[in-house]
Amino acid sequence: QVQLVESGGGLVQAGGSLRLSCAASRSIFSINFLGWYRQAPGKQRELVAGSTSGGSTNYADSVKGRFTISRDNAKNTVYLQMNSLKPEDTAVYYCMAVTDRDYWGQGTQVTVSS
Repeated sequence: QVQLVESGGGLVQAGGSLRLSCAASRSIFSINFLGWYRQAPGKQRELVAGSTSGGSTNYADSVKGRFTISRDNAKNTVYLQMNSLKPEDTAVYYCMAVTDRDYWGQGTQVTVSS
């Protein structure tokens, strides 16, 4: 079992940057998959970025080159660095971990103004 707590969301102007953090309640070293998802109003939740325990990462096409997912195993934290933000990035961002099952954080709001 693992609890996830996101932080770092907020209001930013287009072109700006934010770094989201997801603190886990236990070691993330062996967690198979850690990901960031987002859900905008009226839309389905979508995968933004994922990181495997083997070190591979994947990104949605819409964020490639702008967002970076990273893990800090010493701090049991996964980050999402978001640069060159666009209004269409506005959404609630969720952290997700896959171990014996899927675990989700409570979400953090990101709002990008034009």
